[in-house]
Amino acid sequence: MNRNLGIVSISFLILSCIVEARPGAFDITSFSTAGGNDVSQALLEAWKQACAAPEPSSVVIPAGTFLASAVKFEGPCKAPIDLQIKGTLKAPEDHTLFKDDGWLTFHNVDRLTLSGGGIFDATGAKTWSLNECHKTISCDSFPISLFFNLVTNSVIQDITSKDSKFFHVNIIGSRNVTFQNITISAPGDSKNTDGIHIGRSTEINVLDSTIATGDDCVSLGDGSKQVKIEKVTCGPGHGISIGSLGKYPNEEPVEGVFVKNCTLIDTTNGVRIKTWPGSPDGVATDMHFEDIIVQNVQNPILIDQEYCPWNNCKQGQPSKIKISKVSFNNIKGTSALPLAVVLVCSTSIPCDGVEVGNVDLTYSGPQGPIATKCSNIKPIFTGTQNPPICTNSTQPTTPAP
Repeated sequence: MNRNLGIVSISFLILSCIVEARPGAFDITSFSTAGGNDVSQALLEAWKQACAAPEPSSVVIPAGTFLASAVKFEGPCKAPIDLQIKGTLKAPEDHTLFKDDGWLTFHNVDRLTLSGGGIFDATGAKTWSLNECHKTISCDSFPISLFFNLVTNSVIQDITSKDSKFFHVNIIGSRNVTFQNITISAPGDSKNTDGIHIGRSTEINVLDSTIATGDDCVSLGDGSKQVKIEKVTCGPGHGISIGSLGKYPNEEPVEGVFVKNCTLIDTTNGVRIKTWPGSPDGVATDMHFEDIIVQNVQNPILIDQEYCPWNNCKQGQPSKIKISKVSFNNIKGTSALPLAVVLVCSTSIPCDGVEVGNVDLTYSGPQGPIATKCSNIKPIFTGTQNPPICTNSTQPTTPAP
């Protein structure tokens, strides 16, 4: 072999190895044996090193299937950090092995990217029959699959969450976080498996995602502000919900929610706002639902200030959550029940500034004509109205501009 050619070949090989093992990329298989073994410690060690790096870095879960028990990814980190999941991460089936609220928790992290096209499989099927949290406050705790607490300026994209034991995604106390191209998958009978729950967070976006679950596809708790939900396909599930609100004292206002270009298929609700009777004082304002398609949805449009599942509330006492500045515009499709539009507000603090425009819903079942119900509200109806406006409305239908 030509000596110079050999030197070039060796140099190229060394350069290739340096590029492939570039600093800033931490593959978990470098820290622990892959396969059926628990890689939790490998994840933690890779995270610690990546988080301490002064330059942008990444933790890589490669192709394959890996078992992981609870892991808490702590910040702050010195630079932007990326967790890339290319394979499948599986949780233990036994929920009693989890001592905290989350399976995978991200705490106090800025400039996080979670991506890679992989799957978070929480193996939750055995827990669903044990979950009584939809009936009572005093219930066993189940881990949330992906828990984001105090996360800022971050993007979660191109991942799948499967069969969570409790909520798939919970984001609390965070700001400027975008969820995009997320797939959430669980059967319709998986109890309390909300797709994405948002609470006490600002500037949160949920975009271009598909959510199938046993509870709300997207739910907003108190303190949710400047939230955009766009191009989300939901079903099965309980729809896209603001609330429930007013269950606890000292809840923060909900302000600035925009739901647009979403499709709901075979869900128990479409777009809804729900508050508890007998609630403390509260505010929910500036909430808008636009360009929504519903297919065989039981309650396409719903404001419910008498929300009381399993009679677990102070019945007969009005909600004190003030709902105002709400719009439902361009809602089309099919209702699974004849009562397609329900606007039931508080007897003590009626809803204010509710507009309903260009609603075109049909019902073909045997239970009677399609209808609208209004209570403690004077909505403004504009444009097409099918079903007809509620008979107790004091506002006439006016032509669309």
